[in-house]
Amino acid sequence: MPSRAPATRPVGTVTRGTTNPNRLRRMDRWIAAVHGAELRRAAAPVAVDLGYGAAPWTAVELLLRLRTVAPHARVVGVEIDPARVAAAQPYAGVGLDFRHGGFEVPVSAPPLLIRAANVLRQYDEGEVAAVWQRLCARLAPASESSRGGLLVEGTCDEIGRRHVWVALGPEGPRTVTFATRLGSLDRPSDLAERLPKALIHRNVPGEPVHAFLRDFDRAWAAAAPYASYGARQRWIRTVRDLTADWPVTDGPVRWRQGEVTVRWEALAPRA
Repeated sequence: MPSRAPATRPVGTVTRGTTNPNRLRRMDRWIAAVHGAELRRAAAPVAVDLGYGAAPWTAVELLLRLRTVAPHARVVGVEIDPARVAAAQPYAGVGLDFRHGGFEVPVSAPPLLIRAANVLRQYDEGEVAAVWQRLCARLAPASESSRGGLLVEGTCDEIGRRHVWVALGPEGPRTVTFATRLGSLDRPSDLAERLPKALIHRNVPGEPVHAFLRDFDRAWAAAAPYASYGARQRWIRTVRDLTADWPVTDGPVRWRQGEVTVRWEALAPRA
């Protein structure tokens, strides 16, 4: 396991701690798909599950999913509530550790991944940029052979059917991903309630994310004839139409999973 960093006073506040098994499966699978090569190239890649909550399920599952693409991956679950850290210790083992801490991320080696799901929901929008900056500074830096570490920060519902997250590198925000269980979707703008804190209050006329969700709903309506082939085919057609006006960064392989990823600059809040 990575050696422990010197004890510091944790930065942040205690979250509600709500968690459920398999809640973050969509985020984990996306991470494995898009960041797996970076993790594989490292001799001993460290991933951090920041704010895993009242039970350690998400950290346990993250290790299992990352090891399908990077067999030497290690996961450190970090929680600001010491009682939660103590409760998680029986689950610690080879490749999995639990530590008391917060946004300072108490690991000695710069992590190749920090996952912070449903952590910033309780913070004010004005606090997000500083937290992102602090966490990005802890990531493994970019080099000639690597884009560096990845911070994945977002929000999902209680059982993981709907999820939106921002992916950030050491340089800052890169993309926004919308992911859903297609059978539960009435229209794409249903995902608005799961926008991360940086965007959720910007879903108003005049803001890019509002325009994107409006166009998403229009494309979904136009693709209604494809519903006879199933929700997946309707989603694929919808996203294909979106690519005419929005910088979608992924392709049909990910669309089939009920996902679409867009460049951050296209959805970033107006100054």
